[in-house]
Amino acid sequence: MKIVLAPMEGLVDDVMRDVLTRVGGIDLCVTEFVRVTNSLLPVRTFERLAPELAHASATRCGVPVRVQLLGSEPGWLAENAIRAAELGAAGVDLNFGCPAPTVNRHRGGAVLLKEPEVLYSIVQAVRAAVPDNVPVTAKMRLGYEDTSLTLACADAIQRGGAQELCVHARTKVEGYRPPAHWEWLARIREAVTIPVVANGEVWTLEDYRTIRDISGCDTVMIGRGLVSCPDLGARIRHWQQTGEVQQQAPWQVVLGWVHDLAQQCQLRAEGGNYAVSRTKQWVKMLQRSYGEAEIFFSEIRQLNDFTSLDALFLQRRNAL
Repeated sequence: MKIVLAPMEGLVDDVMRDVLTRVGGIDLCVTEFVRVTNSLLPVRTFERLAPELAHASATRCGVPVRVQLLGSEPGWLAENAIRAAELGAAGVDLNFGCPAPTVNRHRGGAVLLKEPEVLYSIVQAVRAAVPDNVPVTAKMRLGYEDTSLTLACADAIQRGGAQELCVHARTKVEGYRPPAHWEWLARIREAVTIPVVANGEVWTLEDYRTIRDISGCDTVMIGRGLVSCPDLGARIRHWQQTGEVQQQAPWQVVLGWVHDLAQQCQLRAEGGNYAVSRTKQWVKMLQRSYGEAEIFFSEIRQLNDFTSLDALFLQRRNAL
């Protein structure tokens, strides 16, 4: 029974992975996608999106990090998978689920769900290219516009040699609109023999229980739910181990985690307003779980310099 932190472009980078995995309850991470077109990407591209490669492909607290590739050319994806493996990636994940229009227009992500045999060719090429000890996994949605090819896509990915399949239980057209169709996860799990990872619309411990009950999947991938409630994974783990339901962490503790991210981003950016914009991004998402986040967001929304933001963090943490 594992929890995977979902890849989310522009949000779940190595800093967010570091903070959330140290909060606890996360067993595995997947990077933002490395966009592959018609070239072998330089090492620096992989190191930028997956700095953990320099540390045995794991976060600071030891949670493994797989590198995700996105593209439509089997040969070039295979070449870049070799590079990721040579850099020590804990696994190579293939993105067949991204719904972004720009990505889809360039034959990447969910648009490939219209072509199951292309999925097969990609997975087969990557699996054949990397050493046997490097896991090759894939993530898909239920389809592009509908579910007419759902099982065909899952079968193609399995035939290609993927060792695990994560399914976001919505189509590309549905985007992130509720509900997620968890019953489809069970249908896919019954149709393939490789492990299926459940994903989509898990915000609470109760959602976690329900998606597992309906899907029958042992592993669940969570994205926005972990960002909006950072200790969700830790509370799930506590419930698994003890049967007890914990209350979510108090705002004062969460504020410390956000401050940590802000400070790391400031060091990374060496000035500018990057740390401030990343803080606003996270605090805005935290409003789903914390009323205090709405108040704090109103206080930081006009700030543009880290010195003022840092001072406000310290002031608010000391006041609680």
